[in-house]
Amino acid sequence: MPLVVRPSPIHSVGVYTTRAIRKGVRVVEYTGPRLTPEEADRLYDGVSRTYLYGLEDGKTLIDGEGLGAYLNHSCNPNCEVDEIKGRVWIFALRDIAAGEELVWDYSLYDDQSPAPCFCRSPQCRGTMYSPEWMAKLRRRARKKGLRDKAVSRRVA
Repeated sequence: MPLVVRPSPIHSVGVYTTRAIRKGVRVVEYTGPRLTPEEADRLYDGVSRTYLYGLEDGKTLIDGEGLGAYLNHSCNPNCEVDEIKGRVWIFALRDIAAGEELVWDYSLYDDQSPAPCFCRSPQCRGTMYSPEWMAKLRRRARKKGLRDKAVSRRVA
């Protein structure tokens, strides 16, 4: 697949195709060393940006390197990720024209640190977190707010 890394208006650099890609085509593999969550925590403690991808088993992370790690996030992606037999592949969600930046929805989860989105899509949610994760955080905040109100009523 003829892909190039070059500057991106979304973030730093991105991956672009030099030829048209048809919907459903396997574009690139997300590769890198395999780590446990504990190893990743030790390696990246205090680091704000990583290229970690969590496998479905919940026990393995890929420390991304190579072209796959340079695909940026978008709330209106032209690619999607699929795990097949323990390998992570990025596929075209739709026909992609030559020269387009390849992007996928990171759908981040399991964290509360800021993850602002800069995709500029009309569908932008403003965050790289998944809608499901954001709903979970809102539910937690509502519950905490209710608990805080109950405690302040008891104290007063």
